[in-house]
Amino acid sequence: MKSKKILVTGGAGFIGTNLVNELRNRGHDVLALDLYNTERDHYIRADVRNFRQVERVFEKSRFDYVYHLAAEYGRWNGEDYYENLWQTNVVGTKHMLRLQEKLKFRMIFFSSAEVYGDYDGIMSEDVMVNNPIRDTYQMNDYAITKWAGELMCLNSAKMFGTETVRVRPVNCYGPHEHYNPYRGFIPKFIYHALYDKPYTVFRGHKRIIDFVEDSCRTWANIADNFIPGEVYNVGGRPEWEMEIKDYSDLILKEVGRDDSRVTYEEAEPFTTKVKTMDFSKAVRDLRHDPKVSPEKGIKRTVEWMKWLYRIQE
Repeated sequence: MKSKKILVTGGAGFIGTNLVNELRNRGHDVLALDLYNTERDHYIRADVRNFRQVERVFEKSRFDYVYHLAAEYGRWNGEDYYENLWQTNVVGTKHMLRLQEKLKFRMIFFSSAEVYGDYDGIMSEDVMVNNPIRDTYQMNDYAITKWAGELMCLNSAKMFGTETVRVRPVNCYGPHEHYNPYRGFIPKFIYHALYDKPYTVFRGHKRIIDFVEDSCRTWANIADNFIPGEVYNVGGRPEWEMEIKDYSDLILKEVGRDDSRVTYEEAEPFTTKVKTMDFSKAVRDLRHDPKVSPEKGIKRTVEWMKWLYRIQE
């Protein structure tokens, strides 16, 4: 396999860190770009909200592929810090597209399964094409910014001939995901369980989770089978779908606590109850083949968070 020159925006984040590792392990020449000051090798600091900062990166290097992950994440984060959300997710993506139109690198744009909103059927990639977008679908600004990003990619391809593949991650979790209040339920439950803090579990919600290393293998495969204009759901095996309470129980068992600090409530408002996903396109084109079960993945994530927070047995 020929080595490729690759830029990963958001390359110091949770998914970005894991993806950079996967791409480098395959022999690619990878530069990570992010907001943080870090001591990492092959890393550059830049803010995608600032066009000149990103443009300077491309003045120094040319890339075959750009994995554009840099984004503000999460529904409630998007409500509380909507300025950051829109500037990063929409304006930042527009900056990347302007550079792509000029330099003609191929891009992999990271959207989200949140774009499906509260759609109650099987969430296959063509749902967004074949169904009218109503307010019951796009329930939050985070989802809207991700859909806007996809539309901008499609528009750029039509107007300027850019080549982009869009991906829609589904409940990705695992090592390198630090806890904060806006993160997904897996790191939130683990963190609270480790510190014996109370947390809430909403009943009746079902999800498929996907261990980050499994997802990153699939995303790395895009560089080997890049089909311009395609879009892919990427998540766990359908048979792994469980209620969120079941995930909480797995975490409590792994951490060694009972559920006395857990409050159970009925369905969370403004949140899809069941996300039934179709991953057949990623299986067909990208050899998507998740290996790590929720039980094994949660165990590894708990071990990593214990190490991160220096929690002794």
